[in-house]
Amino acid sequence: MNRSFDQRLADLAQWRPSGDVLTITCVDAHTGGEPLRVVLAGFPEVPGLDILAKRRYAREHLDHLRTMLMYEPRGHADMYGCLITPPVRPDSHFGVLFLHNEGFSTMCGHGIIAVTKVVLDMGLFPPDTGPLHIDTPAGLVIAEASLRNGNVDSVSFQNVPSFVVALDCRVKVPGWGEVTYDLAFGGAFYAYVDAASLGLSLSSVESAALIQAGRAVKKAVTEAGPIQHPFEDDLGFLYGTIFSGRPQSSEADLRNVCIFAEGEVDRSPTGTGVSGRMAIAHARGQVRVGESLVVESIVGSKFQGTVIEETKVGTYLGIVPQVRGEAFITGIHHFFADPGDPFKSGFFLR
Repeated sequence: MNRSFDQRLADLAQWRPSGDVLTITCVDAHTGGEPLRVVLAGFPEVPGLDILAKRRYAREHLDHLRTMLMYEPRGHADMYGCLITPPVRPDSHFGVLFLHNEGFSTMCGHGIIAVTKVVLDMGLFPPDTGPLHIDTPAGLVIAEASLRNGNVDSVSFQNVPSFVVALDCRVKVPGWGEVTYDLAFGGAFYAYVDAASLGLSLSSVESAALIQAGRAVKKAVTEAGPIQHPFEDDLGFLYGTIFSGRPQSSEADLRNVCIFAEGEVDRSPTGTGVSGRMAIAHARGQVRVGESLVVESIVGSKFQGTVIEETKVGTYLGIVPQVRGEAFITGIHHFFADPGDPFKSGFFLR
């Protein structure tokens, strides 16, 4: 019996290339509009006794796979990814390495929310597992899902201790004059700048200007002096600039737009950025333990940040923040790297 055109066309979904073609299978998701490409299969084992060691190995030996998945033609300048690893702590469920257009980051809040959605909805762990202990380069993160009809509806995570390094710092930024910023850590270090002070709005139509200003501020703050984490040298660098201002929604308290890595614009409110923002608000006496802020993103998505408790990080007074948001799975993909493809490792075009 002759098979119909539609049947033969459907068979193409099962096609795989022959020969020496690398295949990496991923599931794509997004949190508040910010993508997360989660590697399921095809990546080599990443050795290392802890996640920071795994991150160093990946940076030195597997960067061509990062660029393959993040860069064009398989990704784009604002793509974000996640590699799941076996746990390194005895009581953890798994570890994560986050990747983007510049390299491998130390922590990612939207990534934690999305990967929790992925591992529970797709069955790596039963949905009633309870809190997931996740090893990240910045430290242990604990994520907990709220379920609806057996599927993940939202995710809240207790982030690593977050703290303020300094408030109301000033730096000269070429093209922008003297800029006032706060420096805080929420899993990564950010310079927090009031957008209105630079004449910027936080609308998506100004994304190009925000990228330009964010990169300029990041460069100036980085050159102003070393940024040091109290315990881990690998965490001592400025990840990005966060511009803050008035929200557009009456349901939010403020708007955050994060420009990170190599001019990447976070579509979500930025989980690590919200964590640092909660530390700043606590240091300024604007929120107390148990209180929350709702932060919206450049596309209007929202995270809720809450101060869980006060703590100390070395000599810094800090907080333990919790961040809550929603994620959605968008597809499963098989990415191929043909040895003869001149763009098998991707290319970057901003």
